[in-house]
Amino acid sequence: MVRRFPAEATRRTAITLASLVAVTTIGSAQLAKPNAAGVAMGHLHYVVKDVEATRRFWLQLGGSPIRVGSIEAVEFPEILVLIERGAPSGTSDGAVVNHVAFRVPAFVALEAKGVSVAPVQQFPGVGSVLSPEGERVELFENAADNTWFKLDSGLRDATADRHNHAVTAPIVPHHIHLYVPEGREADAKAWYVRAFGGVPGKRWRYDAADLPGINLNFSAAPKPVVPMKGRMLDHIGFEVDGLAAFCRKLEAAGIRLDAAYERPPDGFARARLTDPWGTNIELTEGLRAAITRGR
Repeated sequence: MVRRFPAEATRRTAITLASLVAVTTIGSAQLAKPNAAGVAMGHLHYVVKDVEATRRFWLQLGGSPIRVGSIEAVEFPEILVLIERGAPSGTSDGAVVNHVAFRVPAFVALEAKGVSVAPVQQFPGVGSVLSPEGERVELFENAADNTWFKLDSGLRDATADRHNHAVTAPIVPHHIHLYVPEGREADAKAWYVRAFGGVPGKRWRYDAADLPGINLNFSAAPKPVVPMKGRMLDHIGFEVDGLAAFCRKLEAAGIRLDAAYERPPDGFARARLTDPWGTNIELTEGLRAAITRGR
């Protein structure tokens, strides 16, 4: 099917288990290059009852098996999905981060692998799939006309412009969708622009901030939502070059860290914070080097 775009968009056009077999340590994962602030998308961290079933779900969507330290994970272009065993309080439905979305060339390729895509009738080319424990993942195929991103400045940005073209890779990340109180959408966008160097714009009709590897969307919550910590999608992660200095910059700007910067001798650097609306965010440095592939 042919990708349809609005006219303006068209014009602007670590630890390895001994039981693993043939594991190769890779020094660099396929994470996006950081923006001027040193930030890029890093990972999604899910807490589930059945790690293996969830892992198979993400592999069926087109990811590759890896580990990040001792944690089971699945690698996609520019994003990692980490999967840990636990007892979440619920799915992302009802939390500030409502869902994540990926793009694929066409649903038929997934359906040929046994993936059941539920279409959204009012939006051609848009559908969703459910994990074994009921977590919804939104999908867009190239026939969808609402993936495009337009900068507030009206200028072009080479990184952000990736949303305005058809995809050829089997699957790539598209957006993380935050539901915030009505009237706070622009505030949320501005916060992510200031804190992480996001590029401000609109993804279709939603306020958005673009980071390398992911688009962050903000819309009014149709009902009150809760913080995401403890839900099935427990937190999102950004990979940051120069994380220690970046944390000092955040604190100087009045952003409090929930967990201070640390760099364990056998792992990657990390810090933790919560945005003003309850989004649980882990900041990492060295995530790429913590990956082992092969299983």
